Amino acid sequence: MCLACDDPGLALSAGIEPCHCGARYTFAAYARIEADLRRREFLSGSAAVIGLFAGFGLAPREGRAQTPGRPLLLTNLRLFDGESLSMRDGLEILVEGDRIAGLVPVGQGPQDAERIDCGGRAVIPGLIDAHWHTTLVGVSQMAALTQDIGFVHLAAGREAGATLQRGFTTVRDVGGPAFGLKMAIDRGVVAGPRIFPSGAMISQTSGHGDFRLLNELPRFPDTPANYIERQGVAQIADGSDAVLRAAREQLMKGASQIKIMAGGGVSSLYDPLDSTQYTEREMRAAVEAAEDWGTYVCAHVYTPGGIRRAIAAGIRSIEHGQLADDETVRMMADAGVWWSIQPFLADEDANPMSDPIQRAKQMEVAEGTVRAFELARAHDVPLAFGSDILFNPAGAASQGRQLAKFARFMSPLEALHKATGAAGQLLAMSGARAPYDGRLGVIAEGALADLLVVDADPEADLDWLDSPETSLRLIMKGGRIVKKTLQ
Repeated sequence: MCLACDDPGLALSAGIEPCHCGARYTFAAYARIEADLRRREFLSGSAAVIGLFAGFGLAPREGRAQTPGRPLLLTNLRLFDGESLSMRDGLEILVEGDRIAGLVPVGQGPQDAERIDCGGRAVIPGLIDAHWHTTLVGVSQMAALTQDIGFVHLAAGREAGATLQRGFTTVRDVGGPAFGLKMAIDRGVVAGPRIFPSGAMISQTSGHGDFRLLNELPRFPDTPANYIERQGVAQIADGSDAVLRAAREQLMKGASQIKIMAGGGVSSLYDPLDSTQYTEREMRAAVEAAEDWGTYVCAHVYTPGGIRRAIAAGIRSIEHGQLADDETVRMMADAGVWWSIQPFLADEDANPMSDPIQRAKQMEVAEGTVRAFELARAHDVPLAFGSDILFNPAGAASQGRQLAKFARFMSPLEALHKATGAAGQLLAMSGARAPYDGRLGVIAEGALADLLVVDADPEADLDWLDSPETSLRLIMKGGRIVKKTLQ
């Protein structure tokens, strides 16, 4: 209660000055007090949230940037820049903020720079996995289909930190509810790689993204979305109008590219591997939606017929494609279509399959993998590395080892290029929808400063990718050091 407000006469007789409650400076003081209270609430709430994440192993590890106002100079190194297929000497890497400011001759860097001596080791760009499922890799298929979505996201956050510690500073997520995780990583709530999200995988009824059980059929126009659709794992859309809307919804959520299912899969039970999914008209609907937003569509597909239909519809990236024949690969090369390929070899690292039908499909794909690499080289199709470790918590740690397998089909530096400079070119097709401003996968002036210091010779082999905890002596993402074990 304010006496000067309630009874001005009495206030004056009592020697009290006229009321200041409505004065501008009084409102300003109220605003400062309220802002301070809100800040305290936010900090205490943030501490609780960070504590919750820390309890699950998700609190971001301390990242160290260069001293404010001072550039960072990496010295005493051998350089693989992600573009040329050779190691370079006689250069130092200058980092300012989150960018590479330049490659300077030894001894010519700025005197005021903070220096990191790499001890003569190799420095390579941060790795890119062009076919990754950030929310689906760290849980089993049964967990993804039935468990509380909060658990799925917490497991994904933990795996994101492990992914970054393996040296993968960027991933292209090709299916799943990754938007929240991306936001958490970008805002520093959890540690993890940059994410180029596709959102829900768009699938026809009975397609590779239709995870429903048979007892959920039939579906009518008024049938509500099932659990997988509600959570953003996949979206069932039949007909060009429905596909158009599904693609637009993912773009609205922030997709950097669209993912559709254009053929049968290995992990699904009800779609034969040789089936062709989506008509050309339906595929074109997704392509038109993406092109209107300045981006592209990638398609899960293995077989020649499905790949050819995808090319005709304007698909720009083929995911998998291990059963392609010579003529189909020639068409890919002529159309400039990217091939996001995985070393599926049905070995100890393969996604676990207990069902005989799934296992048979897995073996068929493995038999086509070696020929696929041969055809890609013969026709010079642009390749990008992808691992596609799916519903496989134990297998997630094999991500680097999967890249090392590329060296069975090409030189070690060629293999590294598929997960650095080449993959960066694929990501750049997102155009204005790319969520990060700057080149990725290369060590060049103006590129984002994603760097790895490797305690091995990348020119000799890539076996070191299987032991990142010891072989990666420094991991930098966007100019911030997230790991450093250099002396």
